[in-house]
Amino acid sequence: MKTHRYLSIAAALLISLGSVAAQTNPSKVWSKEKANAWYQKKGWQSGCNYIPATAINSVEMWQKESFDPTTIDKELGWAEELGFSTMRVFLNSLVWKNDPEGFKKRMDQYLAISAKHKITAMFVFFDDCWMEESHLGKQPDPKPGVHNSGWVQDPSRSLRKDTAKLYADLEKYVKDVMGAFKNDDRILCWDLFNEPGTETLGLLKRVYNWAWEIRPSQPLTSGINNLDDLDINRFRLDNSDIITFHCYDSVKDETYWIKFLKMYNRPIICSEYMARKFDCRFQNIMPLFRQYNVGAINWGFVSGKTNTIFAWGDPHPDGKEPELWFHDILRQDKTPFDQKEIEAIMKTNGKIK
Repeated sequence: MKTHRYLSIAAALLISLGSVAAQTNPSKVWSKEKANAWYQKKGWQSGCNYIPATAINSVEMWQKESFDPTTIDKELGWAEELGFSTMRVFLNSLVWKNDPEGFKKRMDQYLAISAKHKITAMFVFFDDCWMEESHLGKQPDPKPGVHNSGWVQDPSRSLRKDTAKLYADLEKYVKDVMGAFKNDDRILCWDLFNEPGTETLGLLKRVYNWAWEIRPSQPLTSGINNLDDLDINRFRLDNSDIITFHCYDSVKDETYWIKFLKMYNRPIICSEYMARKFDCRFQNIMPLFRQYNVGAINWGFVSGKTNTIFAWGDPHPDGKEPELWFHDILRQDKTPFDQKEIEAIMKTNGKIK
């Protein structure tokens, strides 16, 4: 049943390939030739969705009082040892609005640390996942055993009532940040919106337009995560320079995704994967991505305040480490959840034979 569902949805989306693709802006979107030349130069990419273990969300990661370069340096050093080449990192518009210059200085500091470890950044601007409201200052403590108990959407839902004011603020944010780093080779690409909902299509289109006005040297993308949402997916597939997607399924389903997306003839990166509970593991999925030259960015690196070692919808109120981690790779003392995974990662990354 799942296979038939994928194929029917893929067929609907592929209508755009055989049409004029009215939603595309050909003067702004990279040609397939340019995108593929970029990817050939960069080479196969692997890495993690990254937030330091000391931060529960993007506010805590980026605001001045809790920005933690020492932990970032330590953890990215571990990532370098494993052979990772990029990290997907969520930015935060609220922190920027409160302190635009300080925010950009901390971004530059992060990039300096990242470059020292030969790791690029995939920066994410906006996000429709988890808690609806965010605030500056001290962030909530993690709820014991609850996955992403303090992760926040960006922008906050309450701000979306006054779209005129919100869009004006967000336009300044995107253009200021992207304009400052538009030619920075420490940045792999810009992920404009993480898992936007159907009601967010209007904002998503505006974000692409703002980014096109800057037109950075790095490619633009927004990851496909729900094949049922045809309008949002068609827009993203038509207007992204490179294709990114999220899939936490088994080898069989990941392969369907890859073969479908390959028909667009653009570079592909899976910007979210790896959920052991669903048999989406480093040992079986990462080599598959390498085989198809699809970039591989798993969710989570060092277990910390985000609590992503616990699965979605499966709280452990006692807070004890689960027998089977959901996401993440290392504990804060660098010991791995599974040494065999470390060997699989390093082998796929070419660090060991």
